[in-house]
Amino acid sequence: MNHDHHPPDPEVVALATRVFDHARHGDTSELATFLDAGVPVNLTNDKGDTLLMLAAYHGHTATATLLLDRGADPDRLNDRGQSPLAGAVFRGETDVVRLLIDRGADPDTGTPSARQTARMFEQHDLLTLFDTR
Repeated sequence: MNHDHHPPDPEVVALATRVFDHARHGDTSELATFLDAGVPVNLTNDKGDTLLMLAAYHGHTATATLLLDRGADPDRLNDRGQSPLAGAVFRGETDVVRLLIDRGADPDTGTPSARQTARMFEQHDLLTLFDTR
């Protein structure tokens, strides 16, 4: 059997890059088209960031909603142990934080967790939100 590692297909790489760009830029309808075509909703990039992580980090509530509706894992950590929720807290994206909490994201997962991040930045309204869950 041949176990040579082939370089990734440039077309596949270009496609994946485009999908991640849609998540990063909040292009919800374009992203939906790719998901409809079979792109996995929990696809990760070379840093382990999911599409949801990028949408959450960049404050795209509608895009994050689409991904969660399609079954995105709200607690999937990237290679640095960061959750989408912690990313949204770090960036002060309160609407995305509320969405993720509503969809069952765990404020205590990851390093630092969303709760630790909120404490660090003295975001008392978010800490209160986490405590009511």
